[in-house]
Amino acid sequence: MERMALTRSALRLFSGRFTQACQVRGYADAPSMSLTFAAPSQVLYNNISVKQIDVPSFSGSFGILPAHVPTLAVLKPGVVTVFENDGSTKKFFVSSGTVTINEDSTVQLLAEEAVPVDTLDISAAKELLAQSQSQLASASSEVAKAEAEISIEVSEALVKACE
Repeated sequence: MERMALTRSALRLFSGRFTQACQVRGYADAPSMSLTFAAPSQVLYNNISVKQIDVPSFSGSFGILPAHVPTLAVLKPGVVTVFENDGSTKKFFVSSGTVTINEDSTVQLLAEEAVPVDTLDISAAKELLAQSQSQLASASSEVAKAEAEISIEVSEALVKACE
């Protein structure tokens, strides 16, 4: 009997703290999130409210919704999809970068390169892939091989984004 009362007390204490933590972080009531998406030469979104973002990451592609758990991730070459509040969708090819998701439902996407997918040229992407594979075949140093492998990874993702 005494043990049961102790268990109930512990549960009440824990559930009160959990509820308080959720209220402080605002998980249940975050209706939107603010996106800042930039590359060195351009700002694609500057603190704009959006519904969802899908990003390619080395830990696996994932979607970001309002009130997402705070996260820091590295972007891999691939397509970032932004679902805007008006229902439209915009896709961008990124070569690499970082994504930061903050407690206040703000998201910062910083890309080394970001290009709208609808402006990509599949024949140019395939040519770049062939050049990268040729560079790997003729690479004479470990540094040259590593650079060629990175170029192949980006080129393969670029071709996939075009298809």
